[in-house]
This record gives sequence, C-alpha cells and structure tokens, in this order.
Amino acid sequence: MGGTVALVDCNNFYASCERLFQPRLQGKPVVVLSNNDGCVIARSNEAKALGIVMGDAWHLRRAEFERWGVQVRSSNYTLYGDLSARVMRVLGDFTPDLEVYSIDEAFLGLDGFADPENHARALRESVGRRTGIPVCVGISTTKTLAKVANRTAKKDPYSGGVCYLPDEASQTAALGKMELGDVWGIGRRLAPRLAALGITCPLKLRDADPTRIRERFNVVLQRTVLELQGTPCLDLEQDSPDSKTICCSRSFGRAVEGFDELAEALTAYTSYAAQKMRAQGLATAAVVVMLTTNRHKPEDAQYYATRHVRLTIGTSDTARLIRAALWGLRGIYKQGFRYKKCGILLLDLHPAQDVQGSLFLRPDRPERSALMQAMDALNARYGRDRVRYACSGQDRPWKLRAEYLSQRYTTRWGELLHV
Repeated sequence: MGGTVALVDCNNFYASCERLFQPRLQGKPVVVLSNNDGCVIARSNEAKALGIVMGDAWHLRRAEFERWGVQVRSSNYTLYGDLSARVMRVLGDFTPDLEVYSIDEAFLGLDGFADPENHARALRESVGRRTGIPVCVGISTTKTLAKVANRTAKKDPYSGGVCYLPDEASQTAALGKMELGDVWGIGRRLAPRLAALGITCPLKLRDADPTRIRERFNVVLQRTVLELQGTPCLDLEQDSPDSKTICCSRSFGRAVEGFDELAEALTAYTSYAAQKMRAQGLATAAVVVMLTTNRHKPEDAQYYATRHVRLTIGTSDTARLIRAALWGLRGIYKQGFRYKKCGILLLDLHPAQDVQGSLFLRPDRPERSALMQAMDALNARYGRDRVRYACSGQDRPWKLRAEYLSQRYTTRWGELLHV
C-alpha cells in the first residue's frame, strides 16, 4: 500500500464563485455559459435537479431556463482564476506537498499526519472561512482512490464533505456504489470495450490482471488498475512542467468577413499567447495560424485553413510574433466567407535564455525584452489590454459575447463589491 494522498475539489466551482459576491443566487438554479454564451459549462445543484446537463445550448433552452427562473452568467475567468489562486494558497498552509491539478482541484500529500481525516476537516473549514468557496476532500492511498473518496464525499450527505478510505474494506464499499464510467480515466468510449471483456463495474476493473489490461489496452489503463489495487503509479507533481505548446483561439461575437477585423482579432490573441509564454520564461520558433467558418451553419459556405510559419530564430517578442501571424493570415484568408473563429498556436517552445544566435541572426535584444516585461507588468497591475498594440483594434466589434458577465470583484478597482 502507498502513502496518504488527498484530493480537494471545489464544489460547483464556477457557480460557487458567482454566488460568493451575489448572495441572492443562494438556493436558486445557476448556470455558467461557455465563451460567447454558447452552452452550459457549470451548474449549481439546483440546476442539476432541473435536468440541465453540461453542454446544453443556451439559445435552444433559453425559454425553458427563463420559465424555471434559472440564473444565467457568462464565463468570468478573471474572477474564477483569482479565487482559485486564493483557495490553493490556503491549501498550501496545510501541507508542503501540493499539486495544483486544475482550476478547482488539487492533490495533497498527507504522509506523516497522525489523523488525516481531522486534518482534512480543518482544511475544509479553513478554505470555506477564508475564501467562501465550499470544497470536498477525499483521502486514500493513491490518486485514483482519492478521486473515488472525493466522489463519495460529494454524494454522501452524512460525510460532512470528507471521506477517508484507508483500507481495502472501505475502498471496496465505495467502489461498489459507483458506475464504471465514474472511475477517473474511464470515459464513454472505453467503458463499452471493457464491458465486452466482462469488466462492467469498478470492482471488476480493480480485480483485473494489470498485465492483461496493458496487452489489450495501454499502460495508462494498467496504471489505473494498479492504483485501484492500492499501488501508487502517479506521483505528486509539485513543479508544473513547461508547456509544449500554447494556444489562444476564440469564437467571434458575430460573423467576420473582412481581413482587417480578422487581423485585429489575431493580433489580440497573439498578444495573449505571447504574454502567457513569457510568464513561463519561454520562447517560440514556430507558429500556426488557424481560421474557420461556422460549421453549425450549413447554409453558409464552409472553409477551414491553417498556415505554419517557421521563425528564423526563437523569440518571445510580441511584435515579431504579430508580424509572423499576420503573414500567415494573409496566406490563408479568402474573401466571400463568414468566419466564426481564428487563433494562433505557438510551437517548439524552449527556455528563452537558451535561444542561440548566429552570424546573421540574434536573439531578442535586451531592450526589447525589457519592453515586453514592462508591458506585462502594467497589464498585470491595471488589467488586460491596458497597454496593447494599436493593430489589435479599439472598438473590437468581433469580440466574444458576454451578455451576462458579472463583475471582476477581486481584480478591478472599478468593479469592487458595493455594500
């Protein structure tokens, strides 16, 4: 058996963030929409009880939502990201071993704690008191079993938001109440293939031969089986690995036809991607420009294209990346189409300090690097796009729809909560 690992998961995180500064939403069904107010990506428990499912299209169910009194909010990632960081800082006070797994989940190493369950209850109370975000905690001997325990903590009203599965008996009882598709890493496509082998529930998966599973499937599923058996195969990753690629792609608030508007949008997206890359101390030597029409409107002429642009030398300079991106856009743009989305993908990422010059090519000059750092610092302090390239546009009629966007209460002076 392995050590002790916990999974902390924020309950209905996006909906909880919206409720934190809008108490009138308590007890009401709340849904959060995806970019461009497209479909449902988060639901409160009250919304789930109404039968609202992930991916429900807002424009198709709008009348029903209004009739049911569903409170709708646009995605507010600035608010969600800041509150996530606050939650993770609190978790860091309870263990030196912390892996931030996603915006609303974290794994914690609890080896050495005499009473992991009570420690988790103190953690849960502290997160709720200091951030206002409710969480559930699952504890067991591997990451996969901690996921099982976390699900039990959410589903069992008598657990108090914490579930500890220290031994095989408690793990067996929890697995017996789950469906095969509820196991971490078992999706809709994999479950039928397992069922064809007679593996129809989590307990049968746990009791399967790991070697046979690897022969029939892959090493990833083999590790899942071993973790269900209590053998740790997934270590805590306390240092986030550098990104291999960085993508920034958005749908437009309305169809775009002209090159100038596409260029504005692509310039803005390139700037965002470059800032994210610099935050990791990376540079790129290649970009891919993407452009597409709306495939959900078959009555419109359809077109999709990409253009790979290889840079002569690695760079983290936004201006150089914008020039490369616009060159690629000119190569794939065609008149007569109604475009829905464009984006940029940064490839071949490597540490910026490792960029090697040559007789004819040189890395980013120190003054250009200092300029990029100054822009990033100003935008971090005063808000995104406070300092930006003029070619990214002013009015931006192409920008995402966010009709139901709440205030960025924790990061904008002009949007602080009024009491």
